[in-house]
Amino acid sequence: MSILNRYPRFYGLSAGTALAASLLVATNARSEDLVTVDRIDSADATPGFEFHQVPRPSRNDAAAKATFQIVDGRVDSNSGGLATLNDGKLPTEEDQPQANFFFAAGTRGGRLSADLGASAELREVNTYSWHPAERAPQVYRLYASDGQAALFNPAPKAGTDPETCGWKLLAKVDTRVGQANPDQGGQNGVRIAAPGDKNLGAFRYVLFDIAPTTDAGAFGQTFYSEIDLVTAQGPAPEPIPAPTPGEGQEILALDNGTKITIDTSETPGLREWTHQTLAPVVREWYPKLVQLLPSEGFTAPKKVTIAFKAGMSGVADTSGTYVRCAAPWFQANLKGEAVGSIVHELTHVVQQYGRVRRQAGAERNPGWLVEGLTDYIRWYHYEPQSKGAEIGRRQLERARYDGSYRVTGNFLNWVIEHHDRDLIQKLNTAMREGRYREKLWQDITGQSVQDLGAAWKKDLEKKLGPAGETK
Repeated sequence: MSILNRYPRFYGLSAGTALAASLLVATNARSEDLVTVDRIDSADATPGFEFHQVPRPSRNDAAAKATFQIVDGRVDSNSGGLATLNDGKLPTEEDQPQANFFFAAGTRGGRLSADLGASAELREVNTYSWHPAERAPQVYRLYASDGQAALFNPAPKAGTDPETCGWKLLAKVDTRVGQANPDQGGQNGVRIAAPGDKNLGAFRYVLFDIAPTTDAGAFGQTFYSEIDLVTAQGPAPEPIPAPTPGEGQEILALDNGTKITIDTSETPGLREWTHQTLAPVVREWYPKLVQLLPSEGFTAPKKVTIAFKAGMSGVADTSGTYVRCAAPWFQANLKGEAVGSIVHELTHVVQQYGRVRRQAGAERNPGWLVEGLTDYIRWYHYEPQSKGAEIGRRQLERARYDGSYRVTGNFLNWVIEHHDRDLIQKLNTAMREGRYREKLWQDITGQSVQDLGAAWKKDLEKKLGPAGETK
């Protein structure tokens, strides 16, 4: 069954306007309209989540003390985890993975539950999300239970109908604005509440059965920013204060309206380096990267964050427009590869391949090519003088065209020099538009990628000379 047909669809109004959807739910033996959906377009969204028909996220509702757990599914490694759902904190921008909960890419979603600790009169359930594209809408079914049924199962896995094990279906939610509408980005707020001054019922547990927003591509998992559970016994909800840029956040305003935030709030020791060394490079090279990777109808992101994380291992990674940098590695490499690695990650921001919907017959963009293209940009455009992608005799035996990163960068440079000066633009456009096929190499150069790889390696061997000879 298609994910798109898993739940009923509710078509929205124009972007930036409130949208109300009515759902029939059995409560106290009668059907009532319980669900209100409000949407704010990306251009108008702010960290305050200021909706017209849905209350702002609360910091003192019952969810703040509830116990959330994954019932089924797998959390994405880039997600901030379950704690982001009830920590009383909100994202500061539209593409901030660490400030949101979402299930793993490429999966069919999952189920999560919240335990209030004791039965309470539940007045409303509010859910909030924020993303610039198809990960903004919300698609889920909400169940609730007092936990008293003889056959009650507190953790029903996918494939088990919760209504057969002590749960009541309260609502079906789908905030997508139409299957053919590509503009899904922005903030989504959902309020599930009985009309008038009524309660939803006395419950201890709630269960969210969450689905992806699209069948096309692997990245349809909603970025859930906060979940509120408001009870009749609890205090009046207090809105979470809207986050504001604080100390350690330098905002670079570029000429075309692009704003790039360099966040060193966790790493004040890096602040002088980011201001004096990194910021000038980012100002100069982000527009250059956009020019190097054009495609028809594409507009590069205009809100980007580069955040240095004190406890992060590795080097850096990018999700959408959010770049995370491992502070320990950068502190050890400030005079080495630190700046170049940021250029590499900013190239991923400009690529935006994660938003692609593959066309019929197309293949998934190969990771070796995605990373090889970014390293080609880095080593042959940003810092060609460093010769960081050169392959020596010691590396030659293991060198493969699909070796990824700088090795593939070297291969791409060879193909450009020997076959097509516009290779990067053609590959980038195909991958960004979801129409990459291995046959594309034959179409562009007249040779398969395997034959090109063999010719490239043979040329390397010729240039390096016989083994043992110093070049």
